[in-house]
Amino acid sequence: MIQCLINGERVLIDESLSISKTVLSFLREDRQLKGTKEGCAEGDCGACTVVLGELRNDQLTLRSVNACIQLLPTLNGKALFTVEFLRKLSGGNLHPVQQALVDHHGSQCGFCTPGFVMSLWSVYLEHQPQGSRPDQAEIRGALSGNLCRCTGYQPIIAAGEAMMDYPQSKLDRASIEQQLRELSSSCALHYTVEGQHFYAPQSLQELTDLKAQHPKATLLAGATDIGLWVNKLFKDLGDIIYLGEVEALKQIQENDQVITIGAGVSLNEAFAAIARHYPQIQQQWLRFASTPIRNIGTLGGNIANGSPIGDSMPWLIALGAELNIIQANGQRRIPLEALYLGYMQKDLAAEEIIESIVIPLPHPQQLFRTFKLAKRYDSDISAVCAAFSLTMKNETIIVARVAYGGMAATPARAPLTEQTLQGKTWDERTAIEAMQALEKDFTPMKDMRASAAYRMETAKNLLYRFHLETRKTQALDATQLSVFS
Repeated sequence: MIQCLINGERVLIDESLSISKTVLSFLREDRQLKGTKEGCAEGDCGACTVVLGELRNDQLTLRSVNACIQLLPTLNGKALFTVEFLRKLSGGNLHPVQQALVDHHGSQCGFCTPGFVMSLWSVYLEHQPQGSRPDQAEIRGALSGNLCRCTGYQPIIAAGEAMMDYPQSKLDRASIEQQLRELSSSCALHYTVEGQHFYAPQSLQELTDLKAQHPKATLLAGATDIGLWVNKLFKDLGDIIYLGEVEALKQIQENDQVITIGAGVSLNEAFAAIARHYPQIQQQWLRFASTPIRNIGTLGGNIANGSPIGDSMPWLIALGAELNIIQANGQRRIPLEALYLGYMQKDLAAEEIIESIVIPLPHPQQLFRTFKLAKRYDSDISAVCAAFSLTMKNETIIVARVAYGGMAATPARAPLTEQTLQGKTWDERTAIEAMQALEKDFTPMKDMRASAAYRMETAKNLLYRFHLETRKTQALDATQLSVFS
């Protein structure tokens, strides 16, 4: 049985609803909570945005997520809040977020408005305890996954800037925390409907044992891709093994040589940890999907998915990342680039699971950049994603790692380009020679996002941009870099 809190009330869900039923369908069809809308059913438009709460280190954490791609059994032991809760929270009146939207004319047709309200409420919840105010950049980032066809966004952003000025509406966090503690159980969830099983192990041993017993089971992390299999492909997922309750997969560890990111760490948490050492990924972080997707998607899931246009892989490969892979009877470590054997083909046995990603810390003389080209700035899939890492000794390149996404059937290094760079002085001549070598490393694919010719030309131009930003003479400062953003 699934036990959760919905809008502050305890809800028990017996084994009668499909294990692949989405949270959005459950809210609208079974709970009659119609404020949460279905727009795209793939986590892109934000009309279905809700706020999810869970205990982390015995404290309540709250984050915006897309209900349309979350599977119902993943709610077990968690708290979910929909737009209807805000009226209850405000004693039947409009919540400050809602009142601000009214006063600033932030809603027209109204279809997308509940999603905007919940995204802004998640920001409100972060700032309300301290009485601080979000800046416009934070508001824009929080709304990056919410689309509106009517308002042009500026009135909504203005509402976000003003929402802290209204009389406060407080969430009773202590009460929610206590209710979640009462829901918690030491037993792993096993939810079964019509012969299909949903397992939610809580330890690595339980996880690897289950994968050995059910090698064909679908591994589920953030569901940001699997949710589309359900909604768009109508795919039968079979048995599911959910990774979200394995605490060992959510750990981030550091020493003086590497940072190790558990495969179950959310994209936002992973990027934040890595950006402390590699601030050059900041723009990639903010352009990687939307805030709700980054809140629930995992770095391990993005890597395991193995898309040739996955934006995390090129820069992780350029940094020399490795994977710890486990199974019931042992473990192994491989370079990240070795995982990919062909289009959506991976060097993973049926019973194996990616446990963590190991990333070397920066070398004192390391030059590193990563760039993304896409048709839209926010929430768009890359046409080309490039990453470059040069380890220098004085003015000489001693180690070169160059990786691209969108140029081949898998994220891949550029070996001839690397060979051209190594041992050379990092100057104009070397950069041009490397650009020429790049033409021999890839035969770019073509699709709806870009032609092969465009991909090759821009891949070369990004390498030259890297040279312009990192050359010793006339290196570009932060204000000059903005022309490339």
